[in-house]
Amino acid sequence: MNTLYLDSIGFLIATAIIVTTGSRLSKYGDLLADMLGWGKMFMGLILMASVTSMPELMNGISAVVILDAPDLAVGDIVGSCAFNILIISIMDFFYNHKKPLTSVAQPGHIIAASFGIILLCLVAFAILMPNFFGTILWIGEFSILFLIFYLVAIRVIFLYDKKENNHREAQKDTYTLTLKQVVLRYALNAVILMGAAMLLPYFGEHLAEASRLGQSFFGTLFIAASTSLPEVVVSIAAIRIGTIDLAIGNIFGSNIFNIAILALDDILYTKGPIFQFTSPNHIIPVLGTIIITAIGIIGIVFKEEKKWKLAIDTALIAVVYVLMMGLLYYKK
Repeated sequence: MNTLYLDSIGFLIATAIIVTTGSRLSKYGDLLADMLGWGKMFMGLILMASVTSMPELMNGISAVVILDAPDLAVGDIVGSCAFNILIISIMDFFYNHKKPLTSVAQPGHIIAASFGIILLCLVAFAILMPNFFGTILWIGEFSILFLIFYLVAIRVIFLYDKKENNHREAQKDTYTLTLKQVVLRYALNAVILMGAAMLLPYFGEHLAEASRLGQSFFGTLFIAASTSLPEVVVSIAAIRIGTIDLAIGNIFGSNIFNIAILALDDILYTKGPIFQFTSPNHIIPVLGTIIITAIGIIGIVFKEEKKWKLAIDTALIAVVYVLMMGLLYYKK
């Protein structure tokens, strides 16, 4: 009981730190994008996503290096990708305007979402046919493809944002902080958030085990949700200050970054290609995430004008997510 109490306190403290620093991270990330002339989409894809995906990175490394559990590493990544798209529905619920969230998102997010679908399709092939491309040493060649498409995605989105920024009017805002101050404050909050985010799965796993949920479907779901908490906090904070594209860029960027993490996990797991040791059941969240990402793309293109609590697209994302989890629970 003592351990449960300490883990609960630790979990709450880590959560409070993430909420506080995540809000500040969105604020300084928004300022940094304006000062550097970067697009909000690219900022969300690169800097924000790499920071908020730190729990998935550390969980993956721990699973393959310490626990010798490659299936756990893959499950955490694909589960996180699915939950990340659900965050779009959560953001739409908290969005203050009457218009749906996706109706005010710039069309460029379709590029990042499409790369996410491409990468998830490769993951699906890797799960179903892990030996299709062979290996380089112990590393599956699918992982090489993950890294190539990740780098291509970064390059394409950077060029798109650069082109879009050239078409926009130059901003003549005056800032109370210098660029150096903003960079330092962003870096400080990023380091603090990453530290708290890396502790969150540790406390979450201990709480799930102590409450006898550890080996259950609900325990797994709780841990997956806890690793995605930084994305939730940063994204909601971003929409609160009106930077919709930063928030959505963070979501799609995190999913692209997550697949790159799978490649790193495969490199670190020296017993063979990681997908040779992966349960075929992981195909369910992979295909489900492809579907809900496609629904998000439709919402961005169609731009529904009205909503009740949730827009049609974000409501469908939530429904498909629940159905996907139900199917996964049935299969387990």
